Amino acid sequence: MKRPLLLFALLLMASPISAQDVIAPPVDATGETIVAGLSQNLVSITTTFNGSEVLIYGAVKRDAPVPVGAPLEVVVTVQGPSSPMTVRRKERRFGIWMNTATVNISRAPSFYAIASSAPLSDALSATEDLRYQITIPRAIRAVGISGEAEDAPLFLDALIRLQAEHGAYALTEDTVNLVESTLFRADIAMPADLTEGEYKVRMFITRAGMVVNMHEEVITVHKDGFERWIFNLAHQQSLLYGLLSLVLAVAAGWGASALFGLIRR
Repeated sequence: MKRPLLLFALLLMASPISAQDVIAPPVDATGETIVAGLSQNLVSITTTFNGSEVLIYGAVKRDAPVPVGAPLEVVVTVQGPSSPMTVRRKERRFGIWMNTATVNISRAPSFYAIASSAPLSDALSATEDLRYQITIPRAIRAVGISGEAEDAPLFLDALIRLQAEHGAYALTEDTVNLVESTLFRADIAMPADLTEGEYKVRMFITRAGMVVNMHEEVITVHKDGFERWIFNLAHQQSLLYGLLSLVLAVAAGWGASALFGLIRR
């Protein structure tokens, strides 16, 4: 009996688990839990898709009167599929622009939005942010980038800035509507160039910066109609997709030439 227990202990010691892999649930000491929902759990990308807005709503269920003391705050995050990203720095040398340094980010969300009922510094402590990976820098996994460039943190800042400029990353504080510390609502805008996959929605209620309870939902984003057909053709029948693209390019060129010929006449 002792030998299996010893083997199990050795396996645990040999397999370290990071805080980002396993997150313990919040300790609900106030008897407050979240009951929430979404205006839509499915977003379809079609040829006319130009973005979407998701309504996230909920209520705080209590087994006792509202606790006296620090006010209740709400933080909502929406995170898209993550993938590795490469950040390059360009500098002008010898009269031309060229890549001078590169940093590889292990994993970064394709989309990340945060909304809160108060300034994030008031609603969330640094300890809880580290524990639940809530803020944008915490949601990006950039382990070991310090060895790739001298000023590696600047590359991470640049990635966040560029993604924010394209509407992929957003932080909107004081935008979650919280009524009587019970009902809340958040509107999250999603851009047109969404990556297909599952988007994780997390809702946190906090007091004095500490997470009291959290709730998760999922939004599925997928291509539909002609977009879906083109996507499947490109990934499953690459040769046919290439031939079709060539035919369309030739047809477009011939049509443009014919049109200009008619105009000259």
